[in-house]
Amino acid sequence: MSSARAIGLLLGVAADVVLGDPRRLHPVAGFGTVAQRVERTLYRDHHVPGVVYTAALAGSAVALGVAVERAGKRSPWVRVLGTAVATWAVLGGRSLAAEGAMIGRHLDSGAVEAARERIPHLCGRDPSTLDSPAMARATVESVAENTSDAVVAPLFWGAVAGVPGLLGYRAINTMDAMVGHRSPRYRRFGWASARLDDLANLAPARLAAALTVIGAPVVGGDRKGAWTAWQRDASAHPSPNAGRVEAAFAGALEVRLGGRTVYPHGVEDRPVLGTGRMPDAGHVTRAVELSRVVGALTAVVAAAIALITGRRKNQAV
Repeated sequence: MSSARAIGLLLGVAADVVLGDPRRLHPVAGFGTVAQRVERTLYRDHHVPGVVYTAALAGSAVALGVAVERAGKRSPWVRVLGTAVATWAVLGGRSLAAEGAMIGRHLDSGAVEAARERIPHLCGRDPSTLDSPAMARATVESVAENTSDAVVAPLFWGAVAGVPGLLGYRAINTMDAMVGHRSPRYRRFGWASARLDDLANLAPARLAAALTVIGAPVVGGDRKGAWTAWQRDASAHPSPNAGRVEAAFAGALEVRLGGRTVYPHGVEDRPVLGTGRMPDAGHVTRAVELSRVVGALTAVVAAAIALITGRRKNQAV
């Protein structure tokens, strides 16, 4: 089991690097469609329907993962294939890097309107309020946060809990993106999804920050600065998780993140992370490179965790 899971995770990572997201019938998009239908049925401006919504969808994803692993119980190759396909389906490393790199190129060439059109593909901010420096800042912050959410966390949960962990985590994170924000409509209904996502990302976000510190020199970054910003600034961030990775990226790239942030549901004044200057197009490019480095390091760590936990289970039996 341990080696099959580790191999499957690494094959899934390779598939994401080479192929990117599935072009048709993307499983995450399909889950989103189902989630929208369930929301239309259950929605009330109250916590309880939101808890039911979250439990039903997350539980269904985990149950599907359990079924996949049971199907491969007698064949290591089926387990490898099931883990690889699930990993490929839930990872978003290549698409994240592609979007970030495209915005960086637009900003570098002065194509501000083209960059503004791409911003909604990466984050939920109102692009009409963003000038070029604000778009660079938004992109670096989003690349950092999504490196944790779309790469590190799925691999962490895949290593710890196999296909149920992969599918369950992606369901939780998708629900958070759909209903977990602080708009008037979702303040109560989306509470359970947001809190469950916070819980699911507690360990992965800190792993992502640690790997950012380790990988910073690969992109010419400041390892000590990444560590210092993480330890000094992260706790002031409103998210218990996103601030860790954003602060580490800020320190590694020697830039300053945070400040006034405009979302469709309102304005938030975020704490300042890091002590450098405001990011520009070059920092966006380096943030994408750092994201790739963190993803590669995570793949190695996830495979090692899968091997270690699998062997311990075998010894216990």
